[in-house]
Amino acid sequence: MIDAEKLHEIIGADFYTGVPDSQLKPLCDYLMDIYGIDPLHHVIAANEGNSAAIAAGYHLATGRTPVVYMQNSGEGNIVNPVASLLNEKVYGIPMLFIIGWRGEPGVHDEPQHIFQGQVTLRLLEDMEIAYHVIGTDTTEEEISLAMEHFRTVLAEGKEAAFVIRKGAVVYGGKVRYHNPYEMQREEVIRCITKEADEDLVVATTGKASRELFEIRQGDGQPHKYDFLTVGSMGHSSSIALGVALQRSDRRIWCIDGDGAALMHMGAMAVIGSLRPHNLVHIVINNGAHETVGGMPTVAAGISLAAVAEACGYPHAVSVERYDELKEALREAKARRELSLIEAKCAIGSRKNLGRPTATAAENKRGFMEYLGVPQPKSY
Repeated sequence: MIDAEKLHEIIGADFYTGVPDSQLKPLCDYLMDIYGIDPLHHVIAANEGNSAAIAAGYHLATGRTPVVYMQNSGEGNIVNPVASLLNEKVYGIPMLFIIGWRGEPGVHDEPQHIFQGQVTLRLLEDMEIAYHVIGTDTTEEEISLAMEHFRTVLAEGKEAAFVIRKGAVVYGGKVRYHNPYEMQREEVIRCITKEADEDLVVATTGKASRELFEIRQGDGQPHKYDFLTVGSMGHSSSIALGVALQRSDRRIWCIDGDGAALMHMGAMAVIGSLRPHNLVHIVINNGAHETVGGMPTVAAGISLAAVAEACGYPHAVSVERYDELKEALREAKARRELSLIEAKCAIGSRKNLGRPTATAAENKRGFMEYLGVPQPKSY
C-alpha cells in the first residue's frame, strides 16, 4: 500500500482534476485536505471528458503535466478527448491519469463493474496510454521507477496512467463532508414511492437505487415498477425519457442525483425540448458524490430547478422540507406536464444499507413484463 501523500510526492504535479471514485477516496480526501476546491490546483469536474479538457487547458496555459483521476467506468468518457485532442498525432498534450480499477478480474464486485473491469487495461492499450498497476504489494520504489518512465513518455506529448487496485492507496486523515439540509435521501425516495404508487420509476446509479430496492422490500412491494440504473452514471434521465416517449399512457418518475445530472446535463436540454407530459424528473441534490465518498459537486452552489426552467421544463421547483416535497410530488402527479423537483437533502445513509439481491437481468425482465413488452426466450 502507498500513502496518498507519498503518491502525490512521487508524481510531483500541482494540478488535479477528475471525478471521485470509491477506490480513490484516500487520494481524493488527501486532495481535499491540502487543496480543497482551489481552481489553481484541484477541480472536481462534471465528467471525465470534462476533466481531460480542463487538464488540457491547464497544460496549454502552463506547459506542465496535469493529473486526471477517475473510476475506470470513466474511460468511456475520455476516449474522444484522448483520441482527438490529446493524442500525439493531434496536439500531443501530456496527461497522467489515475484510474480506480473496479471489477478487476478475480476480485468480487457489483455487476455493472464486471465487464468494465475486464476491458480496463485493454482500453488503455487501444488508446496507446502507457500504464502501471498499483496493488497492495506495490512498493514506493516500484512506483517511483514507473513515474520516471512516465516522465519520458509525457515529455513526448503522450499520456500515461496509474491503475489503482482495491486498497492500494491509503490516507490517515479524516475529511468530513456535510451540508445544512435536513431531509434524508432515503426518506425522500420513500415519499416518491408513496406518491408514484404503481407508476414506473427509473432510478439513478449508486445509493439511490439501493435505497429504492430496500424500500420496496421493507414495504412488501414488488420491484417490477422500478428500473435500477446500476451503472451508466448520468444517463437515468435519458432512459426515463426514452420510456416516457414510447409509453405516453404511463407516468414515469425519474429519481436522479446531482452528480449524475451534472455528468450529462445536456440530457435536460433534450428533455426540456421534447416536454414529455408523463415524466416527473426528481433530482436529489446533496451537493456531493456521496456513493463514492462524499466529495463535493458544484450542484451545491447552483439551482438545478433554474437550469431545468432554462432548458424548457414548464414546471420546476426546489424544495428543502418534507412538507414542500410532498406538495410538489402531489402537484406533479396531478398535472399532465413535464415537471422537475430539486430535493435538497443531507449527506449520509444507513450504515447497514444493502445492495439489490436481484440481478440486473431480472430487474430488466420484471420491468418490461410489467409494461407488457414481449421478450425473447433467450433473455
